[in-house]
Amino acid sequence: MNLIKSVLAGTFIAALSINISVKAQAIPVVLPPPALKNWHTMDLKADGYYGISLNRAYEFLKGKKSKVIVVATIDSGIDTLQKDLKSILWTNTKEIPGNGIDDDHNGYIDDIHGWNFLGGPGGKCDYTETTEEIREYNKLKGKYLNAATTAANTKEYAYWLKVKATHDSTLAKSTNELQQLAPLMNVLVGTSGYIKRELHLKPGDTFNMKDLDKITNPNDTVKECKNVWASFFQEEGPTSNSAKIIKDLNDYMTKLNNDITPDLDARKRIVGDDPDNFNDKKYGSNQLKFADAMHGTMVAGFIGAVRGNGYGIDGVADNVRIMAIKAVPNGDEYDKDIANAIRYAVDNGAQIINMSFGKKISPHKDWVDAAFKYAAAHDVLLVSAAGNDNQDVDAKPDYPNDTFEDGSSADADNVINVGASGPRKNEKLAADFSNYGKKNVDIFAPGVKVTSVTMDDETNTEDGTSFASPITAGIAALILAHYPNLSSKQIKEAILQSAHPLTGLMVLKPGSKTEKVDFSTLSKTGGIVNAYDALLAASKMKGERKDISKTNIKLPAER
Repeated sequence: MNLIKSVLAGTFIAALSINISVKAQAIPVVLPPPALKNWHTMDLKADGYYGISLNRAYEFLKGKKSKVIVVATIDSGIDTLQKDLKSILWTNTKEIPGNGIDDDHNGYIDDIHGWNFLGGPGGKCDYTETTEEIREYNKLKGKYLNAATTAANTKEYAYWLKVKATHDSTLAKSTNELQQLAPLMNVLVGTSGYIKRELHLKPGDTFNMKDLDKITNPNDTVKECKNVWASFFQEEGPTSNSAKIIKDLNDYMTKLNNDITPDLDARKRIVGDDPDNFNDKKYGSNQLKFADAMHGTMVAGFIGAVRGNGYGIDGVADNVRIMAIKAVPNGDEYDKDIANAIRYAVDNGAQIINMSFGKKISPHKDWVDAAFKYAAAHDVLLVSAAGNDNQDVDAKPDYPNDTFEDGSSADADNVINVGASGPRKNEKLAADFSNYGKKNVDIFAPGVKVTSVTMDDETNTEDGTSFASPITAGIAALILAHYPNLSSKQIKEAILQSAHPLTGLMVLKPGSKTEKVDFSTLSKTGGIVNAYDALLAASKMKGERKDISKTNIKLPAER
């Protein structure tokens, strides 16, 4: 949520300083005009926005045949009834819907469009979780909180020290942010009541920016409330409304509170499995849409929302099927779920997997590493979000990643890690929230105030490497659809070749308001993905994709 980031960064102060009882008109925050809804698809030279040159890409592809590509999204679920997505959902044709039988014997009952690894009996879902460091701290504190290291437990004790330090940092951050955001929630709720009264709305109704123009009451308090909400809408973008802003803030505050007062029994109570036992695999459900499905729906939209239908947005790729896998809660994902989700996607035919999530601690990294290798063995491309903590992931890693614990890889051929960029070629080109790293972030892609479809036939504008990643995954799908003989390694090479190093362009270092760095130092390529140039590079490659079904390849063990 853009408003939350601005408040926590100290750049949005009007809402916090306003007092609706003061008889003086508040001055609304003056922000630059928002970028166009589809700026991420545009061309820098033709349009002035540093998008991915998608129109040029489709001009290049005109007249060329394409193949359907299955892209899995490991995310928060999906709105399976979204009009821009309904027709492009992957469908498991080997499964008979609703008969309660595992018809295809893949271990998952009625998995028609994917699987929910957070699901439990009776339509329940563990979609509100805490962070991994909070879970691990509470798991280990009884053993190590008052203990000293010994020769027998040096490795585990070192891990405990990392967990404790991360836990303490997260707890302090969550406590501080909750204290900052509580007054904002009070302002939102209090001022919305005045606005609704002026608009003659019921308590459960919502309003948007255009509705504010209908308010003409000269009363100072009403003016203040109107100005406050005008500032909120300016910050959140033209697609927002009052209910969404309040809900997003409430969801984020709930996430913070889960770190402070965690429900450590939710997983066992709702899902029923043991997340520390990889062999305990009979869990989850086929229900993909829950209240938290907005994120996954947006991700799917960027990849393949139906093009040219005059509704929602146009996805990057025009011939895809989205396999939706729910494994990411409002909080940190479990390593077991991610490992199983990757294997599910591979086993059911996904050729590309988008992973817009991440965390600071990975207690079962070996399980996820093995899943990465499993995907590589089947020539499946993994596209992942670099993370939104404005940190150098070369120095402080984010998980999952392709630096494997067994030392077998520090840069897998089938993994692309994506940072987020802004709409203009200026000092703000690198998103202020984006993680970066010359070794471990491969490329940047649009991720600032980008718009996609969301739940219940709406669109939404958000920030995040979470959205830079599916934009890149969409380009990968576009390449593979038209050049199906290219391997995942070659697709990665084509995408990385499309980014021209922006050497000499000084930008604000993510997380800093003053320090500038050369954009080319923030990632391996030093540039931004370009669909046209990636396709041009792909068109010159001789395909190396092998038919895995005809090879005797030895796949990595599950543990």
